[in-house]
Amino acid sequence: MSDHDVTLAHIEAAAAALAGVAQHTPIDHASYLSDLTGVPTYMKLENLQRTGSFKLRGATYRLSRLSAEERSRGVVAASAGNHAQGVAFAAKQLGIEATIYMPLGAPVPKLLATKGYGATVITDGATVDDCLELALAHAERTGAVMIHPFDHADVIAGQGTIGLEIVADVPDVQTVIVPIGGGGLIAGIAVAVKSWAKAQGREIRVVGVQAAQSASYPPSLVAGHPVAIERRATIADGIAVARPGVHTFPLIRDLVDEIVTVDEDDIARAVLTILERTKLVVEPAGAVAVAAILAGLVTPTGPTVALLSGGNIDPLLLQRIVGQGLVASGRYMTLRIPLPDRPGQLAQVSDLLARVGANVIEVLHTRHDLGLTVTDVVLQISVETRGPNHQGDVLQALREAGFAPEVVSS
Repeated sequence: MSDHDVTLAHIEAAAAALAGVAQHTPIDHASYLSDLTGVPTYMKLENLQRTGSFKLRGATYRLSRLSAEERSRGVVAASAGNHAQGVAFAAKQLGIEATIYMPLGAPVPKLLATKGYGATVITDGATVDDCLELALAHAERTGAVMIHPFDHADVIAGQGTIGLEIVADVPDVQTVIVPIGGGGLIAGIAVAVKSWAKAQGREIRVVGVQAAQSASYPPSLVAGHPVAIERRATIADGIAVARPGVHTFPLIRDLVDEIVTVDEDDIARAVLTILERTKLVVEPAGAVAVAAILAGLVTPTGPTVALLSGGNIDPLLLQRIVGQGLVASGRYMTLRIPLPDRPGQLAQVSDLLARVGANVIEVLHTRHDLGLTVTDVVLQISVETRGPNHQGDVLQALREAGFAPEVVSS
């Protein structure tokens, strides 16, 4: 079987091989998203998969297909975390030695988990692309088998088993929304659901979502072949891939109906919304399908499934993202208010804020600010609000009282 040849039969074989290792993850009806889209909308909870992401599927199937001789040489992989954990877990299950290259800034929980599964972890290189080069050099030097994170038929087929579960659990699905990094996940799912739908005599739309800071597919599709982009920093590190795969690209070109991009605020808002509404922890890369719905970038025509692809997030990053999500949702605002230096001004501002229902979170009252005269002070105050309209009410109340608030962040 060639690396280009991913079929429904290939994916069904992967599903059989994964039985007892990968879980058939739940589908959750999302009433909030359903109200927003006007159609039944579900979330496929791959963040609850063993190792915390879908990557276990492709890694396990790829390793299970190695010959005894290949297994004896060990495997090597490169990853920011999820593929690393998938390969490490699968290798431990199959008794194969694994070496994983992870970037220097890899999230600590992913690093510790990968080591915990028994792999040898080498942190080197600034990006996953750097690590891929290091892993390839390691494979050439030692004879270890390179396990690519997305660009191999067995990996694509393993990820495609998610598509079989989606159509089994939501047989009337019309739209499936999937995160895209290198493209192995959406390529496999697209083969699975499109093949199944064709056999049923109907169609299923497949929509991909990339982080705007690292979106290599739109320019590649325009060019007609994979092109490398200059990748910028994104909170969605799990899908920050600078160049589409050679094997994933044609599948995505031929089978994926639409690709949209979401910005950093969209992603943070989605992580926060999922956390608040469903009590699920999802990493930024895993939340981009929901981000696309919340941003109004996808118009579903019928029952819709959004894939939550992973839940491995550093608690410190989660803390920052929740803050960013609150700001992006109009739920948190920091104001800078110049005041005359006389008693009662702070009390007056506090009273005004209480009357309009804004909850004060933090206050900085200082005379030492550039641009102030000796008779002025500046009040920097952070408040919790109920959304953009409420923020407008807060600003209007302050201005009507004669204050000149400046929004520092909102």
